[in-house]
Amino acid sequence: MMIEYNNQVFGLHGEGFSCLLRVNDYGLLEMLHFGAPVSTGDAEAFVCRPGLGWGASVLLKDGDTESCPDVLPLAFSGSGRGDYRESPLCLGGVSTDFRFHSYEILDGIASMEGRLPQAKGNAQTLKIKMIQPGAELTLYFSVFSEVLTRRTVLKNTGEMPVQITKIMSSMMDLPGNFAMTTFDGGWIAEMRKHTVKVTQNRVVNESTTGFSSYRHNPGFLLSEPDATEKSGRVYGFNLIYSGNHYGSAQQSLQGFTRVLQGISPDNFLKELQPGESFESPEAVMAFSDGGFAHLSLKMHRFVNTCIVPEYWQFKERPVLFNNWEGCMFDFDHNRLINLAKDAKELGCELFVLDDGWFGARNDDKAGLGDYTVNKKKLPYGLFELAKKINALGMDFGLWFEPEAVNPDSDLYRAHPDWALTDGFIPITGRNQLHLDLTKPEVRDYIVENVCGILDGAPITYVKWDMNRHSIALGAKAHDYILGLYEVLNRIFTPRPHILLESCSSGGNRFDLGMLCYGPQVWCSDDTDPIERLTIQENLSYLYPQSTFGAHVSAAPHAQTLRDTPLCTRGNVSFFGCLGYELDLKHLLKLEREQIAEQIAFYKKYRAAFQFGTFDRLENGWQVTKEKIALAAVFRKLLPAAPGYETLRLQNLAQEKQYRFSTFAQKLRIGQFGSLIKHVVPVNLDPNGMILRTADRLITMPDGNQRLTASGAALMAGVRLLPLFRGTGYDQNQRTLSDFGSDLYIIEEEETLENT
Repeated sequence: MMIEYNNQVFGLHGEGFSCLLRVNDYGLLEMLHFGAPVSTGDAEAFVCRPGLGWGASVLLKDGDTESCPDVLPLAFSGSGRGDYRESPLCLGGVSTDFRFHSYEILDGIASMEGRLPQAKGNAQTLKIKMIQPGAELTLYFSVFSEVLTRRTVLKNTGEMPVQITKIMSSMMDLPGNFAMTTFDGGWIAEMRKHTVKVTQNRVVNESTTGFSSYRHNPGFLLSEPDATEKSGRVYGFNLIYSGNHYGSAQQSLQGFTRVLQGISPDNFLKELQPGESFESPEAVMAFSDGGFAHLSLKMHRFVNTCIVPEYWQFKERPVLFNNWEGCMFDFDHNRLINLAKDAKELGCELFVLDDGWFGARNDDKAGLGDYTVNKKKLPYGLFELAKKINALGMDFGLWFEPEAVNPDSDLYRAHPDWALTDGFIPITGRNQLHLDLTKPEVRDYIVENVCGILDGAPITYVKWDMNRHSIALGAKAHDYILGLYEVLNRIFTPRPHILLESCSSGGNRFDLGMLCYGPQVWCSDDTDPIERLTIQENLSYLYPQSTFGAHVSAAPHAQTLRDTPLCTRGNVSFFGCLGYELDLKHLLKLEREQIAEQIAFYKKYRAAFQFGTFDRLENGWQVTKEKIALAAVFRKLLPAAPGYETLRLQNLAQEKQYRFSTFAQKLRIGQFGSLIKHVVPVNLDPNGMILRTADRLITMPDGNQRLTASGAALMAGVRLLPLFRGTGYDQNQRTLSDFGSDLYIIEEEETLENT
């Protein structure tokens, strides 16, 4: 990492990228280059010379076409002064014209003054001050190993109030043609990938729900037309923020694509009194000339080393059991203890009690906001429950939803004014309102009560949920998020050992802001593995698998009614932070054995699954760590008589020899139904007692493939065992077809010999 200054040019250099900025003769800050590594001395090669200009353009100096702000690539721009592209800053309809004043180069990061989280770790920071009468704009550029971050601070240096209606964290003008990829969706359908060409019509990625939202994740990509998974130029963008966000891309006539990142201007209004400042969230950007895979790798390393709390960096996450899908609100002390015993026998390390443990919480209509333990369900309290679970050899975790309140709650009856309101009749979502976190007394109440629970029992994990959306925040939206960050900081900074998993009806708040306080996020309330293939794969473009909460649940699935094999549910969940969420007492003996095998296998390779290099393959996923790789092939719907399938692995040493083997899977007799009568000498009822008994006791091996080959051969493509082709059972084929999957272990032969 290096920042240098020479002859009005700033050079910001990281691993695999450079950013060049120039202060021109008119004090404008030009964006000369952001991309592949170049020398600061190369700046002249990137300078734009307008020549005769573009007709009716406005000039800062008559006769000098190089004084036209509308045709220059800029790193920040004003409004109403000749640059008619989208402005990053709006001050109540007043023109802005900030010019360069001074700079500093700082070792490390420049700490933010307010309550916003920011990236941490080794960095250098360029601080550029730009001024206009009555206002001062400070731009911060921090160079981390593989990414660049930016933020903006506006200070009112005048004698009258200043109204901010829009302020972006980052602006850059990039040459070239791009497509913009966003990740959009909704509840149980998060992270749908959409790609559109960027033209002179603006493309916008924005949330206006008050939160980062599963409607539009704050992260997005820009890629050149020839970019692929392994080649071509790709840019990645994200925002360390959990509120309304805004990202846009628009190409100018001159061929520059202006990219903006920051807080959504929708309903945004901040009034600065003389002497006051406002700071924006920190924006993140990365460049890859090795396609989408290399861009993802950079983003993954940045999140794992500079975003998640230091205590949890590269610390393996426990295999957890969550009681929600198995019990929902119907549980008591004894049922929980019995579930914990079963979970422990299977190999789980953490037992999580979800919703329903407090107040009159027997459904989702009452109790939110109250913290009194429900004595009918838990007559011995949380401490005794946690103590008994600890005695079984498991840690104990607890669900909270501290930001919400039910109208039917003791808290609301005592403090109805603590609920957010917009002056209209309150409208509820999931029978609840939001608490007004802009009020200090509300923040104090949450901190006092949550801390009281955490300190009153041996709790090592918290699931922090938020199920209320489209709230009446308006101009309070940003202050609400600042209030949330203060609450999280006050609760979890003194308790770094508590594993915080954030949740918001699933992935409604999967963002870098929340990851600064807890190392993982619940990806989605949809635990169907076929849906999770889309959700987790698209998350992987910007977030590492160590941040994915991924659980095995019962099938058919509550969200889709799709019936999927247990092996596929496990194989998908392995590529994240593994958990189980189902009623264990209804498992067949064979299913219990399979889950125990899954957990033991995951523990053996947990470091690779959570922190290995992640690759998106043509037909599955791969993680690689040191001399071990694990690859899964997934299937959705297959046609009859499918052809041979090839698995092309990544990131192996070409000259090394590897042992390639299948993580053994088993077939249940019952899944073949009436077809069984064709292979036995008697005509059996497929729903009769004999086959039901056999289904509980008998399995058949499936698709166990073993071979030794060089890394070169495995990367060229190993031919997998054939899939079912309608002719019968063979243990040397892969019989599971629709929604099936296969998991392969690839270990360097030297590693096997040494162990």
